[in-house]
Amino acid sequence: MDTKNYPLFTDEFVGEPPSKRALSYINSKRDDGNPIVGIYCGYAPLELIQAMGITPAVLCAFSNATIEAAEVILPANLCPLIKSSYGFILTDSCPFYALSDAVIAETTCDGKKKMFELISDKKPLFVMDLPQVPAEQEAKENWTVMIKKVQSFLEQTFNRTVTDEKIEEAIKDVNHKNKMMRKIFDYAAMRPPVIGWSELYDIIFLATIATGKDIEPILKDIIIQLDKRVQNGYSNSKNLLAPRVMVTGCPVGGDATRIFKIIEEIGGDVVALDACSGMKLFLDSTEEDSNDPVSAISEKYLRIPCSCMTPNCRRLSEIDKIIEKFQPDVVIDLILHACHSYNIESYKIGEHIKNRHNLPFQKIIIDYSEGDTEQIKTRMEALLETVNN
Repeated sequence: MDTKNYPLFTDEFVGEPPSKRALSYINSKRDDGNPIVGIYCGYAPLELIQAMGITPAVLCAFSNATIEAAEVILPANLCPLIKSSYGFILTDSCPFYALSDAVIAETTCDGKKKMFELISDKKPLFVMDLPQVPAEQEAKENWTVMIKKVQSFLEQTFNRTVTDEKIEEAIKDVNHKNKMMRKIFDYAAMRPPVIGWSELYDIIFLATIATGKDIEPILKDIIIQLDKRVQNGYSNSKNLLAPRVMVTGCPVGGDATRIFKIIEEIGGDVVALDACSGMKLFLDSTEEDSNDPVSAISEKYLRIPCSCMTPNCRRLSEIDKIIEKFQPDVVIDLILHACHSYNIESYKIGEHIKNRHNLPFQKIIIDYSEGDTEQIKTRMEALLETVNN
């Protein structure tokens, strides 16, 4: 097994953490005259934002350090993602928020909705009212109207307009980027995997905000390096028999990535990051050359299977596809403390995975502190032992 290092970032970003790379990119776009719009969620229509010459910035939400400041106002038994987000704003410690000229938010949960009210006076803010019964015809119609309202908000805020032709161009650009990202994900599906979760996380972080045109040279270089790994028999795994792990559930980033580190420490390989902060946003494409490109964008984003949707049948069918492609040995459903929709849905997910795929399944509830790390480690060791036995 080849253990030689084949670095994936071979450009000027070598050695920088993903947040610093993203910050460098956003600052370069600002220097070019692009306004910056902060986003929190995968439902923000990136194609529309980028068609208007605006750069999205994913806002900070994954650090335990800012939660204490937030709990002065927010309840302690609230989701850590919401508390962390609000704490970053209260302490003025999120560089992406500081650079943002406006913010696009969404109604994916009650806690976030009320947090958005608390920050509504700080910057121009638009809250998208997300339909949550996606199978209904009204959902598509209302969501299309909502995205057109986002367009109006951006036009009024930044005094610029956008044509259908520009939106179509952005759709094709994002589709091309997503296709390249899926090619990179193929290397995690290999046996053994030739790319690790931390590398995937870095690439996803930057690819989320960058246009396809901007990031294409970087992705091409990464694919070249991955091909070299394959040709030279490189494995990202320390043990060729390591259990393959799929992590589904809530968004994962920052301090929450300790779940991946624990899995790796106890001998597992994280091969599938099934969350809206992971592979999910790159697995779908928007219809091209439609009569109404905004409606096409609406249809794609309404297909995102967040647990706020009901019935969330699409999450099951998407999990089936991911299991088929990445062939995990176990599935872990990561739930952030007080995220009730994902927590309740976990029962249905577990039954589906056990009954349809005959795979071991475990729900793990965490916050951003590390006090339960040893307990989680013990539980996951027992889970992985079911594979080894």
